[in-house]
Amino acid sequence: MKNLLLVPLLIFTALSWIPTAEAETPKNLLVVTVTKGFRHSSIPTAERILEKIGKESGDFKVDYVRNDSDMASKMTVSSLEKYDGVFFANTTGDLPLPSPDAFMNWIKSGKGFMGAHSATDTFHGYLPFIDMIGGEFLTHGRQAEVEALIEDSKHPACSHLGKSWKLKDEIYILKSFHKETVHGILTLDKYPMDGSKRQGLPGNHPIAWSKNYGNGRVFYTSFGHREDVWENPIYQKHLLGGIRWALGMVEADAAPQDRSAFTTPLETEEGFQPLFNGIDLDGWVLRNPDGKKSWRTESGMLVNDIHPEIEGYHGTDLVSKESFRDFVIRYDYMVSKGSNSGMYLRGRHEIQILGDYASGKKSDGGNGGIYSVAAPDHFVSRRPGQWQEAEASIRGNRITVRLNGVLIHDNRLVDHATGGQIDDHVDAPGPIMLQGDHGSIAFRNIRIKTL
Repeated sequence: MKNLLLVPLLIFTALSWIPTAEAETPKNLLVVTVTKGFRHSSIPTAERILEKIGKESGDFKVDYVRNDSDMASKMTVSSLEKYDGVFFANTTGDLPLPSPDAFMNWIKSGKGFMGAHSATDTFHGYLPFIDMIGGEFLTHGRQAEVEALIEDSKHPACSHLGKSWKLKDEIYILKSFHKETVHGILTLDKYPMDGSKRQGLPGNHPIAWSKNYGNGRVFYTSFGHREDVWENPIYQKHLLGGIRWALGMVEADAAPQDRSAFTTPLETEEGFQPLFNGIDLDGWVLRNPDGKKSWRTESGMLVNDIHPEIEGYHGTDLVSKESFRDFVIRYDYMVSKGSNSGMYLRGRHEIQILGDYASGKKSDGGNGGIYSVAAPDHFVSRRPGQWQEAEASIRGNRITVRLNGVLIHDNRLVDHATGGQIDDHVDAPGPIMLQGDHGSIAFRNIRIKTL
């Protein structure tokens, strides 16, 4: 009698472990590796890795489009209906799609599009594709190790990463990219150290993003030139997370991020307010209205993207519309090696900004110096390409400065203009002025408190 009762129980227990139909049915992913331009040697590796991670995860199975014949037969309107998404793995040039417009509509209907590396070097002349993928290849230098910053730590494509990810690859510089239309996943805050004249200059260079396209989902990563990148387990997790999201298997935010500046609750309570809104140049004007318009905003950064040795011209100082007398100002900045700028209090007292890490020397003309007045008490410059945090206060004719958490000027007497000033009325309220005529510089998190 005991055995008879046990049998139904065992059957019930066994049935309870049977996977659901949804879990047993992997998605169908079409991997396209056709090229009409440069053909990457890593394409066979890419094909193998995509099949591998699909099998190991059980999330998807792959089919391939490797040549024009495959494309003609597998990418018609009717043939595409059997697939849940498509992955452009290092495609290049104008591919012979049976109907490009129908392909775009297929994605919009609720399908997934994924692309790696030179997927953005595809269909340069077909604007709907560029709009869909979100950017377009412009150029690259030699391969370089970069530290990609995580823009959304909750996104499945980078939830396994920390605050940043170091990887050596061929790094794309893009055009036709509009950050306000995509959800950033990985980005660079400086030009890659790729041997070009612009290496290390501050600026936003996107690496990976996601976006909605109609009812479809788009995931792109510019990593993937090298074979060893495709073999990298961390990169494979990056791909798998992006693929699972694009195929609708997991949810994640795809809305463009709010890049507007803000103060912390504590700073707000203390009376600080943003002086740069993180989005545009509202509240700022060029000191010389006819000068070179060298300032722009990028992903919460205020960037003066010039280098006299490269561009052959100087930039223009940027001045706040509002004037201040006694105040505390906090700001972050980044300079490349040898680059030169300055933060002018009241438009008359310059706290020098200089990419002088290699010198290791204190001077009134060095980083953190009050120009022509006093060298900092301590040399605390950070390496080129690293963000530095500063706080300066001015009360009457005395200035206090902290740089990178270290007090470098303590109630310093500064009773005259320091050079390059807007005028000599040192005791009168004046604007905040950012020097823009000597070199590339990026600012962020500029906030101010009047005293």
